[in-house]
Amino acid sequence: MSPNLRIALRFLTAKKRSMMLSLSCIVLGVGLFIVTQATTTGFEGYFVKTILGTDGAMRIQDKIQDTLRSVAGSGSGSPFAGDHRDGRKFIVGIDNPGLLTTSLHTYSNISGISQVLHGTVTIRSSFKDELVQAYGIYIEDHLRVSDLASQIVSGSLANFRVSPSGALLGREMADRMQLEVGDWFQLETSSQIRRFRVSAIYETGLSDIDRVRVYLNMSQARSLLQKATGASYIQINLFDKNRAREDAAHIQDDLGYTAAAWQDRERVWLDVFRALRVSTMITVSVFTLIAGLAMFSTLMMLVLEKTKDIAILRSMGYTRQDISRIFLWQAAIVLVIGTACGCALGAGSTFAVSRVPLHIRGIFSTDRFIVSWSGWHYLAAVAAAIIAVMASSLIPARRAARLEPGDIVRGTAQ
Repeated sequence: MSPNLRIALRFLTAKKRSMMLSLSCIVLGVGLFIVTQATTTGFEGYFVKTILGTDGAMRIQDKIQDTLRSVAGSGSGSPFAGDHRDGRKFIVGIDNPGLLTTSLHTYSNISGISQVLHGTVTIRSSFKDELVQAYGIYIEDHLRVSDLASQIVSGSLANFRVSPSGALLGREMADRMQLEVGDWFQLETSSQIRRFRVSAIYETGLSDIDRVRVYLNMSQARSLLQKATGASYIQINLFDKNRAREDAAHIQDDLGYTAAAWQDRERVWLDVFRALRVSTMITVSVFTLIAGLAMFSTLMMLVLEKTKDIAILRSMGYTRQDISRIFLWQAAIVLVIGTACGCALGAGSTFAVSRVPLHIRGIFSTDRFIVSWSGWHYLAAVAAAIIAVMASSLIPARRAARLEPGDIVRGTAQ
């Protein structure tokens, strides 16, 4: 052990209560930082997983058709030059989904493609009538772009595959209509009424989906909606979900259809989670700030109380750098112990919170707290503690280093 570290330990024991206050604040600051970031990031990640597993990473719909205005604006030096989007016309739906699907298969990041046809219909049961959205899908294709298989809570997809009149209902819709697996119901449009049977009931946790969306086999949906060809949109899954925006821009430019990435589609909720994460980070960082202020106050008191000891050390040949290191060592010792205990507290609290029951339905479905285990949370917490504590220790350490033995003996030390 170096002499500077040994002296720092001796000085440290002179202010046990004050150092314990700084230590406890560091432990609480680091621990709470970790657990709050683990929960907010966990819920955000689970929400992203839910929306990706329901509506895919990208959606392609509406053909883009340039008008005379956009064509005129595209020429360099044209007096009508401007944003080309101002002159675009959007043709709703996809006329030739098969051809578009073939073109999409050339993109290396695409892992699944599903054609979807939807329209508004009325669902009728013996209990009540409601307006819902009928979605026609090719089930095998749709399973490649969604988590529908894992969202089934009653019944099975096997019945849906083999039954032309089979249908998949959301949990909320089935409860409101008082329908169970095997029950018959009617779907009605302005021109016809068709009978379907509940093959399975799914639950995504998203109320906007579970209460209005009923899945049908594509052939039955075409017959019901009287759309022999075309699709409403194409749902896409990606190997790398974070590249959705770049891929959407390339597809839109290459194929002439609007392509919406999941980040843009769910921008509002993602901003909400981001704001929540930052606000909790700022709130719990108060403990780390208090730890820094406590360390500053404790070391300043030590400098005032240990002026004679500092004079003796300087007379023995200790340099200003040695004196500064002695006080910085004290802060470092408390910091190392505090961050280690804080990380342990954060890990234990995160594990405990992950076992707490919590029933949530609306934006996703879960029956317990969702946490995210990430080393970045620990690194960020430790970095915040290091900055706060060591920055607060620099002023007392520099003040102690400036003390001269002669000034201390004469009583003129500042």
